[in-house]
Amino acid sequence: MRHIILILLFSFIFGQNEMTVGEIIQAMDDNLNAKSRVLRSKMVVHGRRASRTIESRNWVVGTDLAFTEYLSPPREAGTKMLKLGNKLWTYSPQTDRVIQISGHMLRQSVMGSDMSYKDMMEDESLTDLYSATLEGSVKIDGRNHWIIVMDAKKKGLSYPKRRAWIDKEYLLPVKEELYAKSGKLLKTSTMDGIKKIQGRWFPSRFIFKDELKRNSNGTEWIIEEIEFDVAIPDSRFSKAMLRK
Repeated sequence: MRHIILILLFSFIFGQNEMTVGEIIQAMDDNLNAKSRVLRSKMVVHGRRASRTIESRNWVVGTDLAFTEYLSPPREAGTKMLKLGNKLWTYSPQTDRVIQISGHMLRQSVMGSDMSYKDMMEDESLTDLYSATLEGSVKIDGRNHWIIVMDAKKKGLSYPKRRAWIDKEYLLPVKEELYAKSGKLLKTSTMDGIKKIQGRWFPSRFIFKDELKRNSNGTEWIIEEIEFDVAIPDSRFSKAMLRK
């Protein structure tokens, strides 16, 4: 009887240390999202023959407001992008035109990368977009991970199903597979260079791969500088800023 009580006690204690699926997804959201963030980054697009590097500065508030200014190379410098809720505009200094990206245009590649405009738009918390189930646990490179499958709660998402490998310490999806409703693998993503920034674990590099693009060797998004919970004036997120 004593042995049974001890087994039950240890099961209870260790069970308390395991997070629920909902808690895991919420922790991921808390690490990846913030009230606001300002960052400088570069996107390295690896083509079959050559690679291109595009530098930008980004201002983000929550999941509804985002402003991007491209700094280099010269061909892209001055191009700007504004997201307000579910609307997206771009400005090109070459044409001096502001264009709203909508409909089928959202599926187009951003700067020839493995990311689409729609990828950038679907920035809501995973908790709001998906229901999740625990598929199992696995050890990768000596680190423990949960494997979680997420199914879309809403219609019209780019990826109705996702499978994520979540580091149990960092509480970040270090690897993801993104699927169509049919079950076809559309994209993969990984992250590394994880370090603690302002009390949260955050990656310094993301790698995206469009599995349907034959001429692509993936796109790296490298965070060179980032600061969370910065005061950003409302004026930053106005269409007038696109031409300034």
